[in-house]
Amino acid sequence: MLSGIVILFTLGYLAIALEHPIKINKTATALLTGVACWTVYALGSAHESEKVVDELSHHLGSVAEILFFLLGAMTIVELVDAHQGFKLITDRITSKNKVTLLWILGLITFFLSAALDNLTTAIVMISVVRKLIKEPETRKLFAGIVIIAANAGGAWSPIGDVTTTMLWIGGQITAGNIMKGLFLPSLISLLIPLLFMTSRLKGKVKALPANEEQYSPENTHQLIVETQNSTIMLVVGLGSLLFVPVFKTITHLPPYMGILLGLGIVWVVSEILHSGKDEEDRKPFSVAHALSKIDTSSILFFLGILIAIAALESTHLLSDLAMWMDKTIGNQDIIVTTIGLASAVIDNVPLVAASMGMYDLAQYPVDSKLWEFMAYCAGTGGSILIIGSAAGVAVMGMEKIDFIWYMRKISLPALLGYFAGIAVFILLY
Repeated sequence: MLSGIVILFTLGYLAIALEHPIKINKTATALLTGVACWTVYALGSAHESEKVVDELSHHLGSVAEILFFLLGAMTIVELVDAHQGFKLITDRITSKNKVTLLWILGLITFFLSAALDNLTTAIVMISVVRKLIKEPETRKLFAGIVIIAANAGGAWSPIGDVTTTMLWIGGQITAGNIMKGLFLPSLISLLIPLLFMTSRLKGKVKALPANEEQYSPENTHQLIVETQNSTIMLVVGLGSLLFVPVFKTITHLPPYMGILLGLGIVWVVSEILHSGKDEEDRKPFSVAHALSKIDTSSILFFLGILIAIAALESTHLLSDLAMWMDKTIGNQDIIVTTIGLASAVIDNVPLVAASMGMYDLAQYPVDSKLWEFMAYCAGTGGSILIIGSAAGVAVMGMEKIDFIWYMRKISLPALLGYFAGIAVFILLY
């Protein structure tokens, strides 16, 4: 039975990693892998079927917390975006100097990613880069920095990266400690690539054609109203996301309750802002429309991979693997660093999910060095290759960046930043 589960999981993992060459969506593979692993476990424990069902129900509760959190957060971000909320931030970027612009965009991405998430921030910032930079080669270099900054910014925030969110919801880390412990290492992992790229950029960006559209008094009034709505939704949306850790600290309720509260507030505000419009005009600003735009495929991918990992955990395969790694490698820092490097090739969600099952909270309590180091390495290690993070894959599609081009131009500064952040983290400890 155990060997069957290992074989199924390995085959599923390979299919996920080779999603593009084999042309099978990783979500479909993850769902099949998850169900297949539990099926083999159930058939191999026929005399203990009730125990298997109880274990599945227990794990599903933990998985549902993560999924509801992601669903709520994605919907809030889509609602803010529908109201052009992020445009208020991006329209204030006016510099044409390449180096200045690189630093501004890098730092904005870093902090915005901590408040939203790395995938959404990468998409928003690439839209900004497209408006500011005409030359394709320069735009690709900026896109590389956006990927590094988005992943670095997501690593130190409990809501900035799926893997950090998983550790936070799982009880391995607390919001205050992860922000305090990982802010500097994450910042260093961005500053080193920024310094590296600064020496390679000169001159000014070629400006895109200016928009010469003239506004009538009626259009000007409409623009003022839309800007007011954008400001309100940006403040309420970001406020709701940032309030989630505060809500958890005050009430001790799970984070998904805080995000659902935030979604309810943002929803009500959106309804009030558009209460005077007819149904058709309100539709683009509705939650129903926002739900149709979120990446539902990613939600189902997390469901599939997390229940597959749960099967490995229930059969004690992960704890056995942890013991084997401790005996073979010995140094935990090397183990976690290797996991971070592996996340450049393999999706970091299953890697972190597996690690959470490998190490017991009784042995490694909340806010242990292991969990914080894991959050940093899994979050920033994905920047080393363009396929190593959701942000990277999204930018790869948007800007048509070639895998080899990224490896030649961006992988080295990303790798230097990764190890520099590790050095700072270890020094802090």
